[in-house]
Amino acid sequence: MKNYVQPGNTITLTAPYAVASGDGLLVGAIFGVATGSAALGESVEAALTGVYDLKKVASQAWAAGDKVYWDNTAWEATKTTTSNTLISVAVVAVAGGAADTIGRVRLNGAF
Repeated sequence: MKNYVQPGNTITLTAPYAVASGDGLLVGAIFGVATGSAALGESVEAALTGVYDLKKVASQAWAAGDKVYWDNTAWEATKTTTSNTLISVAVVAVAGGAADTIGRVRLNGAF
């Protein structure tokens, strides 16, 4: 097929803020996980599919299957829908304690 470009599991994006490897980033409606570090405005490869541990809002419990959103102000994952962008689903439950700041999510590349 002559119009095929690539699998699309990773793509090159322009970092909307400084990111380190493993950080989430939102460019328009595209959410990905940085595969390396980049300064604001630099190119960075972003993974769009797979299972990742992301920084999440503290004191928020998650159940497996919960929809997960990206808070682009705090640069963290959350279940809060208001003003946030849907990015994935939780794949394991996370307790809601103040120290529970990492959540495991599955990105499917659809949003």
